[in-house]
Amino acid sequence: MNDNQQALDFSTVIASTVHDMKNSLAMLMRAHSQWLANLPDPTRQSAEQGVIEFEFAHLNGMLVQLLGLYKLGVNQMPLQPAYHELDDFIEAQLACHQDVFASRGIAASFEVDPLSPLGFFDRELIASVLANSINNAIRYARHALLITVSDEAGQLVLTINDDGEGYPCEMIERQADYVQGINQSSGSTGLGLYFAGRIAALHQRNGVGGHTRISNGGPLGGGVFSLYLP
Repeated sequence: MNDNQQALDFSTVIASTVHDMKNSLAMLMRAHSQWLANLPDPTRQSAEQGVIEFEFAHLNGMLVQLLGLYKLGVNQMPLQPAYHELDDFIEAQLACHQDVFASRGIAASFEVDPLSPLGFFDRELIASVLANSINNAIRYARHALLITVSDEAGQLVLTINDDGEGYPCEMIERQADYVQGINQSSGSTGLGLYFAGRIAALHQRNGVGGHTRISNGGPLGGGVFSLYLP
């Protein structure tokens, strides 16, 4: 067996393990929801519940990304783009995080440019990118999160803004590297940016691929994650 075959076999074992972990996490989340439904209202809205729900979403997002990267590596992630109404799409993504928004006191909103009501992309893949970006914004936001959709030079731009302290300067400067290694102060591995960049690049038109960009400022003055799709 050559080295490439050994590497593939090992990655397949890892992917299978991650898939089992994702299934176990889903069962745990369902059991937690059922248990939570039997609690009195004040207990349901505790800060601890907000932490549990956020970390559930964070763990699930990381497992989705790992499975996605495996599929990308073995060319098992075919792009299935279609036209989507952006109002409905963004609203659905925010709805998935509504409980966490409420528990953390974050006001989440979105604005879609009326001149760009439709987007052409793979709904499942772009939803997974947005879910990770929203989770990241929730972690650092103080009170507000805003998603904007616009057109820039013929590209669809989805931007997630928060009112936190923003991205570290070194992270912005090295964003083209994507995977930046473990940051001892934040615990960030760059996995989210790497995954988002790979998914964006899959979306191509006339030889131009999508890309991502992180910056600071924006309408809320904090971190800004932008996803460009041709």
